[in-house]
Amino acid sequence: MNPGTLSISLDFELLWGIFDKVGTSYKPQYFLNTRDLVPQMLDLFVEYNIQVTWATVGMLFADNEEEWKSYSPEYLPSYRVKELSAYEWVKVNGIKPEVHFAPELIRRILDTPGQELGSHTYAHYYTLMRGQSPEQFRMDLKSTQRIAQDKFGVSLKSLVFPRNHINELYLPICLVEGYEYVRGNPKNWFWQETQHESIGKKVFRSADCFFEVGSRSSYPITEIKPYPNEPLVIPASRILRPYKKGNLLMNQVRLNRVKSEMENAAKRGEVYHLWWHPHNFANAPKESMNELKEILAHFKKLKNEFGMQSLHMAGVGEKFKTISAIQV
Repeated sequence: MNPGTLSISLDFELLWGIFDKVGTSYKPQYFLNTRDLVPQMLDLFVEYNIQVTWATVGMLFADNEEEWKSYSPEYLPSYRVKELSAYEWVKVNGIKPEVHFAPELIRRILDTPGQELGSHTYAHYYTLMRGQSPEQFRMDLKSTQRIAQDKFGVSLKSLVFPRNHINELYLPICLVEGYEYVRGNPKNWFWQETQHESIGKKVFRSADCFFEVGSRSSYPITEIKPYPNEPLVIPASRILRPYKKGNLLMNQVRLNRVKSEMENAAKRGEVYHLWWHPHNFANAPKESMNELKEILAHFKKLKNEFGMQSLHMAGVGEKFKTISAIQV
């Protein structure tokens, strides 16, 4: 039996990820906390020898507005709802470096052992929204690879679609533009077609973080299905929901669910793919970091008892290829 695997991917986006939800009503301290938390997470990942994919919005790579513009694609997303476009938002509200750029944190990620820099598209691109086109998406991916290569000397291999809006027709474009691995949604029905939200999906997704209402979240690595001319889709298992102040019992239930799922994956030799946004920790930084430390300490225990591995998305992809080659 293959050893179990803990894979972690983070959607690193700052304001680019939520501008269309919060507008200018965000609290500056929220993102200042996020900037402080990234190095703390990296230090903790080093302490516990944890590999992580940082799926990062390409706009964060820029140093300033001039550089941001110079790497922006020629063809911008023409969403029917213009408020979804980062470019349209900037036209109205302007650039604020503290919430829009983070090249020093990108460098810190790259300098930290075991960390993979991935992509969350250049402009937090929504592939399922009306009005945009495959060519606009292609240009967005090109912008991300170009700024990553020019500024940091890296080619990105792993991609996470913003808002988990996975347009399967766009997968071949991802592969052509250098992305070998894509994060997929959990297999339960309430994680499918996330652009079409319903109260039922939201209720079941929330409930499943505390109690088992869907199917098992971990999976054998051999369940990953390769398709010709497409990147390997590596399904997610669980989003680590934010810590809620004043609700100690539910916080503990939620955390115990993650730890229990990790243990099941370790015992079964399966993949457990955990993900969150770094800014999810920003409202309760101390408590959230304590939770993360508890999760990583639990991984260390599972590693000692069952040989559980830590692999980022590219690592999971390489492991799958190795196993597939042996079986052939």
